Amino acid sequence: MYDNILVPTDGSEGTDAAVEHALDIAKKYDATVHVVYVVNTSAYSTLPADSNWESITAALEDEGKTATKDIVGMMHDEGVNAMPSLEEGVPHKTILEYADENNIDLIIMGTHGKSGLDRLLLGSVTEKVVRASKVPVMTVRMLQDEEDDEEEE
Repeated sequence: MYDNILVPTDGSEGTDAAVEHALDIAKKYDATVHVVYVVNTSAYSTLPADSNWESITAALEDEGKTATKDIVGMMHDEGVNAMPSLEEGVPHKTILEYADENNIDLIIMGTHGKSGLDRLLLGSVTEKVVRASKVPVMTVRMLQDEEDDEEEE
């Protein structure tokens, strides 16, 4: 049923629950898991013109490499074929393009479950992917403990 599963990550612990679901489904269907981190180039638009974009990009790329490497390593440890990918662009658009270009059958994403004003002000990559995806999208709510830990930081 599923040959290729996409798990976008932003490097946060909120992705952990989605990764666990992807692992279970990949094992059941002998699927390949594509782990994608998108360097959000749309965030640069608000930076002053004299900002050091190269150092910002390098830091985000390092974060993305670490996040994808950790997840892919865990998948391999569990006997699941997985591949990392570091992309640049607007996150929801890049995730959807990646899914189209790589014959993805299922996208599994973590969500903070924000609603109301928080969601309106911050937007939601997950929500935008759900609305526009041509393939099924499974959303996995972050555990309450993880949400509390992130709010304290």
